[in-house]
Amino acid sequence: MSQPVEAILIGAGNRGADSYAPYALAHPEDLRFVAVAEPHPVRRARFAAAHGIPPELQFESWEALIARRLPVAAALVCTLDTLHVEPAVAALEAGYEVLLEKPMATTLAGCVQLVQTAERTGRLLQICHVLRYAPFFTVLHEILESGRLGEIITVEHRENVSYWHMAHSYVRGNWRNSALESPMILAKCCHDLDILFWNLGRTARLSSSGALMHYRPENAPPGAPQRCTDGCPAAETCPWYAPRLYIEMQPLLQIAERSPDLLERWGAKLLLHHPTVARGLRRLLPPLDRAMDYRGWPLSVIAEDTSLAGRWEALRSGPYGRCVYHCDNDVVDHQIVTLSLESGATAVLVMHGHSHREGRTMRYDGTRATLRGCYYDEEQVLEIHDHLTGKVEVIRPAQGRATAAGHGGGDMGLMRAFVRAVRDRGAALTTARASLESHLLAFAAEGARLHHTVIEMAAYRQSALNDPPLTSPG
Repeated sequence: MSQPVEAILIGAGNRGADSYAPYALAHPEDLRFVAVAEPHPVRRARFAAAHGIPPELQFESWEALIARRLPVAAALVCTLDTLHVEPAVAALEAGYEVLLEKPMATTLAGCVQLVQTAERTGRLLQICHVLRYAPFFTVLHEILESGRLGEIITVEHRENVSYWHMAHSYVRGNWRNSALESPMILAKCCHDLDILFWNLGRTARLSSSGALMHYRPENAPPGAPQRCTDGCPAAETCPWYAPRLYIEMQPLLQIAERSPDLLERWGAKLLLHHPTVARGLRRLLPPLDRAMDYRGWPLSVIAEDTSLAGRWEALRSGPYGRCVYHCDNDVVDHQIVTLSLESGATAVLVMHGHSHREGRTMRYDGTRATLRGCYYDEEQVLEIHDHLTGKVEVIRPAQGRATAAGHGGGDMGLMRAFVRAVRDRGAALTTARASLESHLLAFAAEGARLHHTVIEMAAYRQSALNDPPLTSPG
């Protein structure tokens, strides 16, 4: 039996510590973390305790960790988006195979630097495009590759961001302001653009439109204060009222998305809009009471102390208690990207932050059949409508598979694939240069939106990096 791949972790936040690193605990024969760099002492200590990392291999900075030149194979870089480039470049230069959280960088120049460094050093650089590793998208890709739909003519792909997720991440949270982080089309949709590139090939030209329409000061209810905890007169009618969302409703929203049948059995769907009823039912239904003690994402983001008292304090003093109409946000809450593909097909990507339900929906129209799909945490279905016979084939890609982990099994699938690629470079599903394509599309789309223009992608690529050929696999 082969020894586990040894790795270091740079950035022990939500994605690094909670989404990817658990693979090592579940599969110690595949992966073992031997060191961690994390500036936040509580997170650093928590990760070290979980993975048995001694004090001398716990570092406050990535610079100190890289300087040790530990003789291990891999490095995971899961820092904040704006801090991706320097530690990833340093890890590649130090000889590590690197798994880098998406997006690669918040600037086009940073993305190009990463790809060029990986190719110059001959190191593996994989980007956490986790959807490629989820059973749903794997099956979708296999269907398209099989030719069952005929020649693909047109595609619609929708990224439906729920109203509460939009408020959490893109109004109150880290990705709210394009001067602080990447534009929303990159931060949220580089996954989706990577899937479109994987399935359809290169884009010839694109255009884009969108804006920040709703989460603006002029749309605030009369008398709304700067913070939800300061006595808002709209507390009972505002869907984004922070105490309702983070104290009463968030655990229920997680249950509703992951286990809708459970809520049906408890007769608890009313609770989503009547959180005061929840308090009474929690006393009557112990299973619901235990579920309401959920403290994972996004509650784990608003405060280190996720107890009831800790959450209240976070809302009174931190960014997640602010009124959604009085934040320093400027990213769009809806955007459309129209793609003309080199194949001659057309595609449209729709992203918005006003959905009742978090997930992706899609439609692929081919010359022989139409495929429709929905990808939610609790429901993943593909339908193939045959043009000749009129028959409808229903496929549930996740059925019978372990998909309890994030992104419908994509997080753990990514880790499994990365370990395999570290051991055998030829097993890599994609390359850094192929991952760059989705980022080029995102930056081009944002430029097209801001300047009301059409972007010719061949010229755009040429200006970015002299357009070397894509390396296989794509």
